[in-house]
Amino acid sequence: MTVDVHTHLVPHGWPDLAVACGGDGWPWLRIDSERAAMIMIGSSEFRPIGAQAWDPGTRAEDMDADGIDLQVVSPTPVFFGYERPAAQAVKLAEIFNDLTLETLAGDERFVPFCQVPLQDPDLACAELDRARAAGHVGVEIGNHVGDKDLDDAGIVAFLNHCAETGTPVLVHPWDMPGGPRLDRWMARWLTGMPAETHLSLLAMILGGAFDRLPPYLKICFAHGGGSFAFWLGRLENAWHRRGDIVRGCSEHPPSMYLDRILVDTVVFESAPLRLLVDTLGEDRVLVGSDYPYPLGERPVGEVVRKSGFLTAEQQHKLLTANALRYLGRSE
Repeated sequence: MTVDVHTHLVPHGWPDLAVACGGDGWPWLRIDSERAAMIMIGSSEFRPIGAQAWDPGTRAEDMDADGIDLQVVSPTPVFFGYERPAAQAVKLAEIFNDLTLETLAGDERFVPFCQVPLQDPDLACAELDRARAAGHVGVEIGNHVGDKDLDDAGIVAFLNHCAETGTPVLVHPWDMPGGPRLDRWMARWLTGMPAETHLSLLAMILGGAFDRLPPYLKICFAHGGGSFAFWLGRLENAWHRRGDIVRGCSEHPPSMYLDRILVDTVVFESAPLRLLVDTLGEDRVLVGSDYPYPLGERPVGEVVRKSGFLTAEQQHKLLTANALRYLGRSE
């Protein structure tokens, strides 16, 4: 069995969100053909998508071609709605969570992850409970809410609820800074996404979030944890040499928290995969793909299978065992 813990879904249409949720400027879907559509933000084109984003049959064909047995299916971050009033965001979450379950139609090969209005911890916990009762297994959250990072007291309260309910969490970067230097060459995705994920891990460590959360919280950081593994030595050095500034609220050096972190394998090359395994350990890395988007890995899991340095047992952990443990399943 091979498990992909990082994929996304976009429903094939949804109600008028201005009517259903209130407010204006919501995303909408322009249908261009039976197999092509465009996510729109107002009058601006955000991202083209194909049938892989909404058709479970197409997804299953691609899974068969890549040898994938289980696929975690999460929202696309543009639909998080964190910038909205919480009363609007919870209605948005309800609509997209229900549409996700309707789209996947109970197919056991798909493991649905919900979204929540993370700007309001109480509403987020309530929607998580409702979505899990309806059939969702885990939750995907963005790496920040406005200027609040993952060490914010409200977000930590939500993550504590995830820990107590055994809910796996996938942290995905979103809302990257823009500007003339970052709006070329997809630079927000090529530099901003790794930086955002790195920053969210710093917040979990230096902001004391891990110290306030139980060790059994199952939290995975997308895109290989961003640039965190590469710069861990710099962080560790700064923690010891400039502890007056860098230590923040953390009780221990950064390297002491590595057993709290899971990351996916969306790094594409053997060298960065080796760095992840060497840094975090062979039990902390899980196959992910970012399917169906064009910056994802296809065939899924190829970086693990062709790594050249992993033993058969280590490959099994990355392809199967680690993800099943993350999802609370047995082999």
